[in-house]
Amino acid sequence: MGTDGTGASNADIDIGSFWQAVGQRAVAATIVTARGSAGPAGFLGLSATHVCADPPTMLVSIDARTSALGAIRDSGHFAINYLPRGAEEVVDLFSGKSDVKGPDRFDGNRWSALATGAPVYKGAVGVMDCRLEETLERHGTILAIGHVVAIGGDPEAAPLVYFRGGYLD
Repeated sequence: MGTDGTGASNADIDIGSFWQAVGQRAVAATIVTARGSAGPAGFLGLSATHVCADPPTMLVSIDARTSALGAIRDSGHFAINYLPRGAEEVVDLFSGKSDVKGPDRFDGNRWSALATGAPVYKGAVGVMDCRLEETLERHGTILAIGHVVAIGGDPEAAPLVYFRGGYLD
């Protein structure tokens, strides 16, 4: 196998190698939520980023098999919740590591709402409440693009950051 001078392999990239490379970037622990006809829904957002500031627009990547996708499409909204340190158990609830599923993950004391009605985590470092503008599909992944209609969060909170398979201190 040759490299291009950066240490990158020129061979086909397998899924495990891809996820290992993606894990080299530090990301905020993010829960994406919506309130559909069956109640609140959400998932651990591994990819949530801004598209542009004018107008304020965000993008989230959603596995097409994720049950919360129906709530996002049904409601026409989603909220991106950047979690604070100490919220690891919330990550576990939404990453499939818990037996608690569906609307039962939304304890009423931890959640509120902004403009769209999507669940918003109380104490989140930051929240982007979005109206769904468009979805695109690529390779079994849905790219949901939303116009930010409300923002919130606790500017004093420290973020829960995931890097190389664990949380940073």
